Amino acid sequence: QVQLVESGGGLVQAGGSLRLSCAASGRIFRINAMGWYRQAPVKQRELVATITSGGSTNYADSVKGRFTISRDNAKNTVYLQMNSLKPEDTAVYYCNAGIMKYGLGSLYESNYWGQGTQVTVSS
Repeated sequence: QVQLVESGGGLVQAGGSLRLSCAASGRIFRINAMGWYRQAPVKQRELVATITSGGSTNYADSVKGRFTISRDNAKNTVYLQMNSLKPEDTAVYYCNAGIMKYGLGSLYESNYWGQGTQVTVSS
């Protein structure tokens, strides 16, 4: 069984910083792309940032220059450093990963989500 466990959310004032972590565990052959998404109340889940296994990154326009995604492949962990936080960044943040596993005699990729961590930015 594969699990993604997030940590690092909380309450912070506008202009502050938080660092989210997401660790994958279980029977993992390799992790491909990893990313962070967020969902604010009454809004759809949206992409925040993604990172490939080789380190290429992609960001939503709303967070460029403020957020940095990184990963430690040895620890199967992805991070999201969030600086200059704004009230509009308030949301539940979800970790996502494409994970390669062996099963039924072959290697295949499945998509996994973490349970979410709340980030609240006060004005």
